[in-house]
Amino acid sequence: MYKKILIYNSGGGLGDSIQLFSLILSIKNHFKKSELYYLTSHDNHFEGKLNEYGINLKPLKLKIKYFGFRWWHIFFTKRNFLKCNIDKFDLIIDTQSKLRNTLILKKIPHTNFYSSTYNFRYCTFKNYYIKKKNVVDMILANLNIFFGIEIKKINYDLINIPKKILDEAKKLLPNNSYVGFSITQGNSYRKKNWPIEKIIQLANKIKLRNKVPVFFVEKENYSLVDEIKTAVPNAIFPEHNSKISCPALVTALTTRLDKAISIDNGIMHMMGLTNVPLVVLFGPTNSKKFSPRNKNVLILDSNIIYRSNDISKIGVEDVLRNI
Repeated sequence: MYKKILIYNSGGGLGDSIQLFSLILSIKNHFKKSELYYLTSHDNHFEGKLNEYGINLKPLKLKIKYFGFRWWHIFFTKRNFLKCNIDKFDLIIDTQSKLRNTLILKKIPHTNFYSSTYNFRYCTFKNYYIKKKNVVDMILANLNIFFGIEIKKINYDLINIPKKILDEAKKLLPNNSYVGFSITQGNSYRKKNWPIEKIIQLANKIKLRNKVPVFFVEKENYSLVDEIKTAVPNAIFPEHNSKISCPALVTALTTRLDKAISIDNGIMHMMGLTNVPLVVLFGPTNSKKFSPRNKNVLILDSNIIYRSNDISKIGVEDVLRNI
């Protein structure tokens, strides 16, 4: 009986957390009587911005900033854990593969431990595990091997989004023929943006097909918003007209679109929770690892098309052909 299960996520972005939705739901569905805890090295988005999605997890608050990213954490992890009033975990699932983080995580008292680190060396049970690019698919496949069971994969259901948010999306986008654009990246350490000139050109070509361009850009990005409004006069920025501000609203708004176009960012994952056809542009990041696991997602990867990690090499016509 697995009474207490801990999932550890070292990622800091909203997309890193959204990618774990199906893993969390699958484990919840299989281990129905278990208490599911969550530990992260950064902000716990499930308690904050992702709260409206209804993914209920118990936070493990070790009170260690950037947990796992400093070697000295290894001396304080068990001591801080004892203050959490938990005896031990029946299972710890390590979703990352950095040796330092894994060794520190193992200091938390547990019975069973799963990790892909160092070729699965730190798993409680030694076996022939599977390596896959997608983290969730790999973990679920290997937990089946780990326990000798079959854990059914459960995807996120939009019914979990509050009705007031779904109603707000209908109010903001009441008609048909919308095409969505997500064009800004959250992290600046990699050049993932597609050139704004190409975005504007694509949006205006889409207008000629009697479609309405819908942009998901934060209000605070004034210069970009003004540039788009000037170049694409009928463009809509739905979030700017709402008092509700949360990722779940982006997902709800996506359900009102005919199609969507995005770069590799957090909004891509919010959109990917729906069944709306989504074209995603990749360049410097790994499309197999980071793309949403959705049959309606089409990947345009500059590495595959042009043998270059320069995303700007993807042309407007490349995207139009796939819309």
